[in-house]
Amino acid sequence: MSAGPTSSVVQRNGHAASTEALSPLAFAGYAHFTAMQVRGGKVRGLDLHLSRLRHASMEMFGKALPDEQLLGHLRASLAASPADRSLMATVYSPAGEFTVAGPDVGLDVLVSTGPASSGPKGPLALMTVEHERMLPTIKHVGEVAKTYYLRQAVAQGFDDAAFVDRHGRLSEASIWNLAFWDGEAVVWPEAEMLTGTTMGIIRRQLQALGVPQRAQEIRPADLSALAGVVMNSWTPGIAISRIDATPLGDPQVFLALLHRAFEAEPLVSP
Repeated sequence: MSAGPTSSVVQRNGHAASTEALSPLAFAGYAHFTAMQVRGGKVRGLDLHLSRLRHASMEMFGKALPDEQLLGHLRASLAASPADRSLMATVYSPAGEFTVAGPDVGLDVLVSTGPASSGPKGPLALMTVEHERMLPTIKHVGEVAKTYYLRQAVAQGFDDAAFVDRHGRLSEASIWNLAFWDGEAVVWPEAEMLTGTTMGIIRRQLQALGVPQRAQEIRPADLSALAGVVMNSWTPGIAISRIDATPLGDPQVFLALLHRAFEAEPLVSP
């Protein structure tokens, strides 16, 4: 008799990952990933996750795995996991770091699952820091700055850090996208940053709902006229109470709109 789903699963290329297979990854930082919440064995925005992995693989490795192969690895992991899970799929080269992989070296996929999450309750106070991520459009691993600035922010009495680029524009937060509301439209920061899958879901569902939205440069001086949230794979919106010393507007209407848009996105099976 086979065992039932376990609380945490780690698989490499669709099979249980051995210690030998995992040990080379302990200090590896040249990889990319996508993270998702699984509910009832299904996920939202699956097409966006596959597109993210495909784009990042082409940028970092010059090749990409077929979608069906990636889906097979996801299915194998979900079959061994409870129906509600957090899941992370990481793509890397077995050639490792500090090498030039030849054309015959393929790509491996590490899929790990853990307890489902909906993120912190909030609201959150964010401290701005000047920082620009390397390869900002890719969700890659080994970003020490995210944890460093998070800890710096908490030490200063904040909950997390928000990034401002060299032009003084807000871009994103440590593990979050930023979104704002001016009372009539959703305002997305215009800067070099990662377009999150939840952000992609919200954008297309807002469009379907006929809700105005736009991208514009947002600087700290603009914040007093806005309500704001952070979002990632955990949640479509957690309220921001203040950024630095500037309090943001009442987010309740905005939060309700974001959750409505997110829930309009269908859950699909990999």
